Amino acid sequence: MTTTDAPTGASTDATDTSTGTSAGTAPDFKVADLSLAAFGRKEITLAEHEMPGLMAIREEYAAARPLAGARITGSLHMTVQTAVLIETLVALGARVRWASCNIFSTQDHAAAAVAVGPDGTPEDPRGVPVFAWKGESLQEYWWCTEQALTWPDAPTGGPNMILDDGGDATLLVHKGVEYEKAGAVPDVATAESEEHAVILGLLARTLAERPGKWTQLASEIRGVTEETTTGVHRLYEMQREGALLFPAINVNDSVTKSKFDNKY
Repeated sequence: MTTTDAPTGASTDATDTSTGTSAGTAPDFKVADLSLAAFGRKEITLAEHEMPGLMAIREEYAAARPLAGARITGSLHMTVQTAVLIETLVALGARVRWASCNIFSTQDHAAAAVAVGPDGTPEDPRGVPVFAWKGESLQEYWWCTEQALTWPDAPTGGPNMILDDGGDATLLVHKGVEYEKAGAVPDVATAESEEHAVILGLLARTLAERPGKWTQLASEIRGVTEETTTGVHRLYEMQREGALLFPAINVNDSVTKSKFDNKY
């Protein structure tokens, strides 16, 4: 199984492998430079010592694998700290696909280390499918988000959980379902911004290539977690309009986020 080709104009520095997605084979991914994986692994190891909460969860629950069966799509800054979260989810039994939520925030060494995995090498990557590199164009950014949401070997072709930051992954699913229901995507000429035009173009392509993709993909999503004020506002707006397709958890207003992270 291969991934959809990267959009024209994708970073020429990016390493693009798309040779396997099934269990036991190297995952598909797109990162800047796999040779940065060793440096990234050292940084992840240091970050693990600074994140005792996640490491304690691994130690206590890894044997029980409480997340077995979870297919988690993440849209969150691809940093070394996020790498610790990703590998904790995997240790607890989840399968994960990941993209960054910002075109500039990816730490390329972290992305390389996650793609290679703790037991892999640049020549034999065994990590998580991650689609992220620093300096993405808007077209590349939304392509990466689509790839993170697309699970080639899943019954619905998508995740059953979304971990979102800013709401872009959630937005793409909802707009995809909306336009499939309408039977057409608005003309790109009506776009309100360059980014809106990119989204419309992407959804027009998927509607032509695979009608019903987003409706099927959304059918098994059990919920989304959202950790930003902007993303939460989007979710509340969709809820008021009766358009929210699945439950959402407001992480932004949790005690630990609002009283610690948001403040400091």
